[in-house]
Amino acid sequence: MPRKGKMSEGEESIVLTKEKEVKITPPNFQTAEFTLTGVTPYVMNKFSQKVIGEMAAKHAAGSTANKGTKRKKKDFDANYQEAMHRSKQGWIGIPASCFRNALISACRLVGFKMTIAKLTLFVEADGYDRDEGTPLIKITHGEPTKNIGYVRNADLSPDIRIRPLWEEGWQAKVRVRFDADQFTLEEVSNLFHRVGLQVGIGEGRPDSKKSAGMGWGLFSILRNESKPVRLPAKLIIGPE
Repeated sequence: MPRKGKMSEGEESIVLTKEKEVKITPPNFQTAEFTLTGVTPYVMNKFSQKVIGEMAAKHAAGSTANKGTKRKKKDFDANYQEAMHRSKQGWIGIPASCFRNALISACRLVGFKMTIAKLTLFVEADGYDRDEGTPLIKITHGEPTKNIGYVRNADLSPDIRIRPLWEEGWQAKVRVRFDADQFTLEEVSNLFHRVGLQVGIGEGRPDSKKSAGMGWGLFSILRNESKPVRLPAKLIIGPE
């Protein structure tokens, strides 16, 4: 829009300002499916529903919660079962967020902004945890064994954890939905390769928040393929 600007008394000039054209294109999503196999063990550690219930009871009891309470015996078998993510259909799965967070974290290795990756990389779930609704990726091959490990609590006191461990060779299929205006299939594949060999998933992974990990949770990609994600034929925003 033109606007007037004073030059001197009795004179006016017209100053033209340029309007920037904003063009928003529709989302250009594609889905890549990766068949992967573990090259090191994968260890799962779901937060126990029993512990959540006990914590809720303590909160409800208020200041009297700890009076006269005794330390309960550990049921190793129960702790082992409670540490697994089971779907509503009964199969065991890995939280989909493990793979998505790992993809975002791997962007640091290649100089891509993690804040942009959060908006362009998604992992599609095979199902949901029957207790808490966590999106899950089904483990298609491999059986867990009981792992009893030494850990330190937040106050640095020693403790043990009973967790399910899958030996190397475990398998899963992971579907990654990505913005094709930001990544190519080759770039997503390479990024996922870095997740498998440098970042890892689950307990004791190299990218662990509080340590250098145990080298667990690494995998290689056996196969990948891609397909476009079709948008709805008509997109309605608000009443017609």
